[in-house]
Amino acid sequence: QVQLVESGGGLVQPGGSLRLSCAASGILFRLYTMGWYRQAPEKQRELVATIAASGTTNYADSVKGRFTIARDNAQNTVYLQMNSLKPEDTAVYYCNAQRRLGNLYNYWGQGTQVTVSS
Repeated sequence: QVQLVESGGGLVQPGGSLRLSCAASGILFRLYTMGWYRQAPEKQRELVATIAASGTTNYADSVKGRFTIARDNAQNTVYLQMNSLKPEDTAVYYCNAQRRLGNLYNYWGQGTQVTVSS
């Protein structure tokens, strides 16, 4: 059974920092592209950042220079370090694991709330 468990969300003031973690189980973690997505109220889910099995990273323009994605294959965990947070970063953040092997294997976590407010 595949599980992606996010942690680290919370309330932070503008300009502050948070680090999200996502612990994966039930998958061969090192072979998956891991990603973070977010969904704000009344908006569609959007990509925040991804990190491929090779370590190649990709970021949404809105978070470049502020957020950093990293993975620890020994711990089956992916992280999202978020700095210089803005109110518009407020959303539920979801962890994603994806691998294409003929079919697309695509898994989601339950999400963790991040609120940026003074």
